Amino acid sequence: MTRHATSRWVGAALALLLVAAACAPTTGTGAPASPSSSSSIAPGASASVGPRPSTSAVVAITAPAVGASVTGPSVHVVVTLTGAQIVQATSTDVRPDQGHVHLYVNSQLVSMNYGLEQDITLAPGTYVLKAEFVASDHVPFNPRVWSSDVYITVTG
Repeated sequence: MTRHATSRWVGAALALLLVAAACAPTTGTGAPASPSSSSSIAPGASASVGPRPSTSAVVAITAPAVGASVTGPSVHVVVTLTGAQIVQATSTDVRPDQGHVHLYVNSQLVSMNYGLEQDITLAPGTYVLKAEFVASDHVPFNPRVWSSDVYITVTG
């Protein structure tokens, strides 16, 4: 490779790194955003133009119970949603009373569910479950609508 070609390649790689760093969600302190951060966008979702709508919906995880010891690897998760309904189709026609549930395990998005019950597979260990009600475009409402943390232990 010629010196000129190497310089272009290094320049392109640096530009890509700068763009990636500028696009990564943070908490405002430079730290990566977590699912409980109100400023980040759900993984895999695209940012929308303009302000996000709010909703009066409330989401909660009712099973497994907080502190439960669950025999795995399959864990049955039940979510309740009050003040809104789950819609099956992804849409850019955002309404405050319609959307989807995203389920997080240890701050990692594991499911973008179109229902209120599902089975997830977890190895033995201790986990934190958290659900978020998001708009029908899979982007969070403002403010974000989170369940309380549910700490569980999965046994073999």
